[in-house]
Amino acid sequence: MITPVLLAGGSGTRLWPVSRARFPKQFAALVGEESLFQAAARRFDAPGFTAPLVVTAEEFRFIAAEQLDRAGVPAQGLILEPFPRNTAGAALAAALYLSRGGPEGLILVVPSDQLIPDAAAFRAAVELGIPAASDGRIVTFGITPTRAETGYGWLECGEPSHPGVETLVRFIEKPAADLAGRLLANPRCLWNSGLFLVRADVLLGAAARHVPELLAAAREAVTEASADLGFIRLSAGPWSRVADISIDHAIMERVSNLSVVRHDGVWADLGSWAAVLEQAPRDRTGTALQGHATAVECENTLLRSDSDGIELVGIGLKNVVAVATRDAVLVADIGCSQAVRLAVETLRARAVPQATAFARELRPWGWYETIGAGERFQVKRIHVHPGAALSLQSHLHRSEHWVVVQGTARVTVGDRVCLVSENQSIYVPLGEVHRLENPGRVPMVLIEVQTGSYLGEDDIVRYEDRYARE
Repeated sequence: MITPVLLAGGSGTRLWPVSRARFPKQFAALVGEESLFQAAARRFDAPGFTAPLVVTAEEFRFIAAEQLDRAGVPAQGLILEPFPRNTAGAALAAALYLSRGGPEGLILVVPSDQLIPDAAAFRAAVELGIPAASDGRIVTFGITPTRAETGYGWLECGEPSHPGVETLVRFIEKPAADLAGRLLANPRCLWNSGLFLVRADVLLGAAARHVPELLAAAREAVTEASADLGFIRLSAGPWSRVADISIDHAIMERVSNLSVVRHDGVWADLGSWAAVLEQAPRDRTGTALQGHATAVECENTLLRSDSDGIELVGIGLKNVVAVATRDAVLVADIGCSQAVRLAVETLRARAVPQATAFARELRPWGWYETIGAGERFQVKRIHVHPGAALSLQSHLHRSEHWVVVQGTARVTVGDRVCLVSENQSIYVPLGEVHRLENPGRVPMVLIEVQTGSYLGEDDIVRYEDRYARE
């Protein structure tokens, strides 16, 4: 049995405004109806594979858990990094955790932000690598290249090590254009997918030889980890000593027991809007429409609107990406889509909220979004899942007025508990202890009007919280 380890802690910016630091691309539906993370989980929901182990960031824990639930794929655990430490620490933490059940178990390390449409074909490639991995080799997966790509790392293959498996001669960093052209012409050269299959003890042994301090810190973080609401929280102190380095640089480029399995199917690291356009369904002009979008006489263009209230229309556009969300719009030449991260850095420098956060903020109990704000007031729409509850809390600087527009709310205000149904309202005075719950079987939605001298989200004093937030 192979245990998939889904790495889901990244926070990329090149697919802004759909991907942001608070909701990165692995959790977004970029091509199709499900997120890349959900697709990665379902890809290995098949005979021969155990339930996945997920490694993600603390702030993404409820997003990951909810998306796994919607995908119908139960995880055997969700490991939470107190802060990001790149792929080496994440992979080693997973190997250490899994090695307790059998040090020779096979693990498949899977970045969860890649597009691999043919799951069965990729599982077949993984199965080809089992004998080599069982014999103590680290098996990587190379993608048959279709262009002289400068944004990917490459692999150079050598002689066979096992049936259907070749030795790995060398890793090649993201090449310049002239080198990429030569690599494309060499049948021994493949794109590096970043996935690998290995026995847990083999990976840990390689780490002990090449990055012993990193391994020691990761081991201590796992040993001192705590269980919380079904999550596995790595210990923050030791984790702070884990080097911020990729698994390729830390281990793969330093060992000699490497093999490669070729995958000839479609694979994409959706690292830019140009890559999304390439993989999205397109019409005869090469134009792709996503969401509420219309194209007139456009060519090689991506138009996407994620907001029900925004109809995006493109006329006479060529080689353009235009993406609209409720609170931000991106328009760029498709050839410049790799520069989106530079725009995000500019927005961050100006402290623009849209650089990192959405108008709709996800919470373990549901979500809220700001629909209006002004001097000393703010209006929000709050959606609470069936059976969910907000924390028992109070505010130092604001009062709140709640109007239920869907479902029924159970409201605690001070010592009073009451049910508030559709078209009914209730007032929460400044400083009063209160709680909002949804006791029903359908989502509950209310409009909240906040008034006061300070309306920031950090004006919360929590007394009880079923989600263990501070």
